[in-house]
Formats: sequence, C-alpha cells, structure tokens
Amino acid sequence: MSTKVTWLGHAALSLQTGGYHLLVDPFLSGNPTATVDPANVGADFILLSHGHGDHLGDTVAIAKRTRATVITNAELCDWLTKQGVKSHGQHLGGGYHHPFGYLKLTMAIHGSGLPDGSYGGNPAGFLLTTKEGKRIYMACDTGLFGDMRLIGEEGIDLAVLPIGDNYTMGPDDALRAVKLIEPAQIIPIHYNTFDVITQDPNQWAQRVEQETSAKVHVISPGESLIV
Repeated sequence: MSTKVTWLGHAALSLQTGGYHLLVDPFLSGNPTATVDPANVGADFILLSHGHGDHLGDTVAIAKRTRATVITNAELCDWLTKQGVKSHGQHLGGGYHHPFGYLKLTMAIHGSGLPDGSYGGNPAGFLLTTKEGKRIYMACDTGLFGDMRLIGEEGIDLAVLPIGDNYTMGPDDALRAVKLIEPAQIIPIHYNTFDVITQDPNQWAQRVEQETSAKVHVISPGESLIV
C-alpha cells in the first residue's frame, strides 16, 4: 500500500496513507493557491505545525465538521480544546503510534503565535513513518538548522521543504537542507502564494539535482505524488 501526497497550495497538504486521510496545515479559505473548498474536504487527522493564520487556517472548522483529531503541540491542543476540537498533544522529539503510522514532532525554527494573540507553543515539523515503513519529513515553516542531518539519518524517502524565503528557508538554504537530509525525493512548498515569497521552483529543482542525488518533484497545487 502506498502513500499519496497532494499539495493543496501554500503549505497545506493532503496525505492518504494506511486507509486514513490526513491534512497538514489546512490554510484554504483566503489562500489564493488553494485547490479545494474547506467545506468539502475530508479528514481523519489534521497535523498542525504552528499557530500562524496561514497554517492554522481552517483547522477548527474542518475538525468540527469531520470530527478529525488534530495533532499538534500541547499548548495548541489546550487552545483547540477551548474551541471544542478533539486533539492529541505531542512535543518536540516526541513520537506516538497513531493508527496511520508513527509520527514524531521535529524542531522548526519559526514562531507560533495564534491570530488572537494566544501563545502557540513551539513550532514543529513532522516525521512520519508510514505503516509500510516509508519516512516522510515535512519540515513545515522553518529556517535551516544543523540537526536536519540527524533527521536525515532516519533515511528519508520524501522531504517536503519550504523554499519561499522571507518567512522560511529560501532556495539557497533549502539546497543546504537537502544536502543535510539526503532525501530520495523532494516536494518544494511555501512559495508563490504571495509576492514576498515568489520563487522559481524549476530553477531550484535544477540546482538540487545538479548538486545532490535527490529527485525534485515540482508539482502544482492539486497535484499528487505517490511515495
């Protein structure tokens, strides 16, 4: 059984794995690149990396409608509970065997304040080991950090990396991240949503494939990759 990863625009992802449907950072309403209507999208679990509005997005509305469990840091779980949302709290470096696979929260260098000013805890990335043993690293919003090399030692089948710059790693640092992680495949995200994060993903892909052994899949919002 394979895992289907679909980019929904900006940093939002859909994963179908082990018979479950996961959403990651479902910023859909107000996202000019979004490919699905939040009123129609399904979910069994939602992975929320941090509290910024362009990642929290439609999490609460989707979770209430679908009764999905939101997996995020403990502080965000406290906030979500007050919104009437079911959640499962983890923290950086901690993993848990969920029905869809083993999920570990990784560090991310970023912020996490919620739109209402509440404290959102530490931002995170996600390292998912699927039921089939595939490892997918979703760096989420982060700058470059040296311990990406340790994540890479897990043996990464797919890395989903931001390349937009300004708020996250840009093309140069994202290339350095690839050299630390050494993934087999890559999907670049978090670019071209807004003018300030405009990038040329094809040019970046060419650089990566010239300097590393990784295969870059430049997909458009709504397109998928099978892992």
